[in-house]
Order: sequence, then structure tokens, then C-alpha cells
Amino acid sequence: MLKGFRDFILRGNVMDLAVAVIIGGAFTAIVNALTKNIINPLLGAIIGKPNFDYLVLHIHGGEIEYGSFLTAIVNFLLIAAVIYFFLVLPTQYILKKFNPPAAEPPPCTKPCPQCLSDIPLAATRCKFCTQPV
Repeated sequence: MLKGFRDFILRGNVMDLAVAVIIGGAFTAIVNALTKNIINPLLGAIIGKPNFDYLVLHIHGGEIEYGSFLTAIVNFLLIAAVIYFFLVLPTQYILKKFNPPAAEPPPCTKPCPQCLSDIPLAATRCKFCTQPV
């Protein structure tokens, strides 16, 4: 029973997931600081308030706080943009640089001039139409 648990824990994808969760938690603090200390003050300078939490719709005595929802959408888009431009694009560039696409292997078949079926390169007669190649 413990051997199976040990094998499960030491599998590569479980360890990768654990590292991703830890890195994601640390990265969340960075993005939250970016949003709180840089983006929100810029929004405040442009629109007069640092976020949209002040937007409230009053309907029959109830309040719909759609401003908080807009703030969450802006934060999500900022996080997605930071992740894409600062993590995904550089990683793709580095991977492409270190792992260039493999050259295509030479073809091992050729078309028969008579019936256009694929036949091996070394064949002297087509196996489909029996014509000499």
C-alpha cells in the first residue's frame, strides 16, 4: 500500500503540478502588487478612481455591485496578459531556439506513373497495376 502511494507521489506529473501551484501562488503576489501599486493608480489618474468598486446599481431597494465585477474582470485580464507576455511568449521563444523543428525524413515511396498508387522507392514493378516502373 505504501509502495503504491510512494510511486504516485514520485510520478513526474504530480511533482510538476506541485511546483506549478507553488510558483502560481508566488506569481499571484507579484501580479497583485502590480495591479494594486501600478495599474490601479494609473486607472485612478485616468478615470478619477483607482477601481470600479464605486459602481453600484440600485433597484427596488437592492444593490447590484457590478463595479466589483468589472474590477475582477480587469484584474483577470491583467493577470492573463502578464502571464502571456512575460511567461508564455519567452518560453515559446526559448523552446523554439533550443529545439528547432526536425527536418522531414526523405520519402520512402513514390507514385506509380500508371495508377498513381504509392510504391516503395526500390520497386521495379507496381504491386497494384503490375506495370514496370
